[in-house]
Amino acid sequence: MKDVACKIIDYTKVVKEERGMNDRIKKLRRQSIEAVEKISVERAKLLTEFYKNCKETSIPIKRAKAFEYILKNKTVVINDGELIVGERGEEPKATPTYPEINLHKEEDLRALNDRPKVSYKVSDEVIRIYNEEIIPFWEGKTIRDMMFESLPQRWKDAFEAGVFTEFMEQRAPGHTVLDGKIYKKGMLDFIKEIDEQLKKLNPEADKEALDKKEELEAMKIAANAIIEFAKRYAKKAEELAENESDPQRKKELLEIARICNKVPAHKPDTFHEALQYYWFVHLGVITELNGWDAFSPGKLDKHLYPFYKKDIEEGRLTKEKAKELLECLWVKFHNHPAPPKVGVTAEESSTYTDFAQINIGGIKEDGSDNVNELSYMLLDVVEEMRLVQPNASIHVSKKNPDAFIKRAIDIIKTGFGQPSVFNSDAVVQELLRQGKDIVDARCGGTSGCVESGAFGKENYTLTGYFNIPKVLEITLNNGIDPLTGKKIGLETGRFEDFKSFEDLMNAFKKQLKYFIDIKIEGNLIIERLYAKHMPAPFLSILIDDCIKKGKDYYNGGARYNSSYIQGVGTGTITDSLAAIKQMVFEDKIFTKKELKEMLDKNFEGFEIQRQILINKTHKYGNDDDYADSIMKEVFEEFFKNIDGRPTYKGGQFRINMLPTTVHVYFGSKIGATPDGRLAFEPISEGISPVQGMDKNGPTAVLKSAAKMDHIKTGGTLLNIKFTPDLLKDQKGIDGMVRLIRTYFKLDGHHVQFNVASAETLKDAKKHPEKYGDLIVRVAGYSDYFCHLNEKLQDEIIRRTEHESF
Repeated sequence: MKDVACKIIDYTKVVKEERGMNDRIKKLRRQSIEAVEKISVERAKLLTEFYKNCKETSIPIKRAKAFEYILKNKTVVINDGELIVGERGEEPKATPTYPEINLHKEEDLRALNDRPKVSYKVSDEVIRIYNEEIIPFWEGKTIRDMMFESLPQRWKDAFEAGVFTEFMEQRAPGHTVLDGKIYKKGMLDFIKEIDEQLKKLNPEADKEALDKKEELEAMKIAANAIIEFAKRYAKKAEELAENESDPQRKKELLEIARICNKVPAHKPDTFHEALQYYWFVHLGVITELNGWDAFSPGKLDKHLYPFYKKDIEEGRLTKEKAKELLECLWVKFHNHPAPPKVGVTAEESSTYTDFAQINIGGIKEDGSDNVNELSYMLLDVVEEMRLVQPNASIHVSKKNPDAFIKRAIDIIKTGFGQPSVFNSDAVVQELLRQGKDIVDARCGGTSGCVESGAFGKENYTLTGYFNIPKVLEITLNNGIDPLTGKKIGLETGRFEDFKSFEDLMNAFKKQLKYFIDIKIEGNLIIERLYAKHMPAPFLSILIDDCIKKGKDYYNGGARYNSSYIQGVGTGTITDSLAAIKQMVFEDKIFTKKELKEMLDKNFEGFEIQRQILINKTHKYGNDDDYADSIMKEVFEEFFKNIDGRPTYKGGQFRINMLPTTVHVYFGSKIGATPDGRLAFEPISEGISPVQGMDKNGPTAVLKSAAKMDHIKTGGTLLNIKFTPDLLKDQKGIDGMVRLIRTYFKLDGHHVQFNVASAETLKDAKKHPEKYGDLIVRVAGYSDYFCHLNEKLQDEIIRRTEHESF
């Protein structure tokens, strides 16, 4: 098969980027950037071997022993010069698959190899092994197969129509973030806790005791497996040291061996040990399952600072060495592309990013300022490494100094798209509203794109995106999806027969509730399947209170258990409803019949009318109460129908408002909309205004967005685009600090910035060979502009470019 993985590397820019790095980091970074993303068959092959020969009947123990088998037999690789060791695959960018979740068929693998952007190289040998070993064994046995067999037809119809997506049909539940427990306990300590819980079990008094016994024994197997895995790395380092002629590298390899023999079996005592411990845990979690999104370390500056301070004071560490170790960790994250998708998602997926987020700043458990020397060092690392992952974020509290925000803006203004900016105080309020303990809330933060959670104590799963504008389209067609002609919604009445805007809103609200009910019905089925068939014993060790309860992470073991549905298209639904209210029911510029005809014909022959809808109606994002009040009404209805409803795993459903890149896919499933948008074009992303419709500057955008009650969510995503000239001096930086502080005083959850001119982006689209290093903020992540598909590139170009505050 041809290798279409294309690397455009301008070495004059690479050298400029590498300033501030030492030679080791320059080399490791270049190796990571140049490595070709490829499909690794190793995990799938080992898993299949294990299941073919396993006679174990207990599902949790079977899963733990499969984990153990993979870690005992997977390739152990130490890359030349690295100080943090461990790869997901056999080499950097070798990406495993998870056939127990979803099975790649040959056509999926070929699509991944052949797609023009963000391809994964797939060798003929990988395809042979899949056809001869993997597919025959797993066909019909995956979680994805079980899902589509179990879900009702109304769910499948809505799913196929693009009313919503479902994360767990492609990857395991994710959004798990670590707290500080691994820095205080080794795996042997966790095993001791497991043994203590096993002793407490009483089958006569507790009907679940035997199930708990299986879960706890599975956790114990998994804990021992990660210890032995680390020892394999210790042995590999010792072997390399024996043959190493460079005395400095020999010394480094022996130190790596010492550390790998110590952690994760025992708690770390040094900065280097703490980083390596985390990385082994990270590898364990993503080897066990492919959680969506990647496992994240959370508040690195908070967790690592005690090790850093002690090592510096006792002379074991210099500031330069600490930064070098952190930069080695950044390379490890960058070596790990997201697990590949299947079907249409595989063909359309436009990023390698696996969404591991690093939280910097914010507050401590006592509510005080968490910004410390390591916070600034982490920002130095973000600036110097300039890698699309991990995804760095700063968390801003009223307790944090402006100097911290300004240091982050120094990086943002370079056009890198990182770090994103979060309101630490709002995140705490969000978690408290959901019933979390105050300390757990303060120790929490965000992961993935923008999602809030109690770190180390919560299973907070994103279930999928919900296409709010699609519900309006179905409402305007009396329950019929006009793209397919299939009746998938309620018969709420013909649009032409509605007497008032209130009649339309009532019909829309009925349809919205109907499809939300379908989405939740499906998720209860899916959560049960994961709880029953796909436990995660290693991950369960790391999250309170799975050991204490004797329950798996996916079966209510965590202290808190939330499932999120992500609303998408705030700007599009608001502007569409505002246009109908104003132009049809109030000003009577168009009749209902005329508007319906325009939409049905995709405005063909109605360009003047379309321009009126685009330019002469109220728009969200301009601090316009006419439009913003409609946004609030739709938001509250979405919230009311979801928040607090029970999940299978013993928690509640919640909402957040973010799109990643699904606003492009959702747009492809919707015909023309009343705001003047043409059929199949992207809808608005996150809680941002419709692209180009925010005319009154960024302050007006923030004031509109702040009218949404962010505290009722678990995260909102807002994109703002600035011209580079706006941030060229201190006046501009001070203005951005005030903008962020103002938005956060209004309880805004998150804001992120693109600092690149539309002209630059247009030229990059036309001449990608000149812009191989151009990074932009897409949604909750940054990516190389030239990696994005054309529709996504165009959508980013169309975002309003603000030239003043």
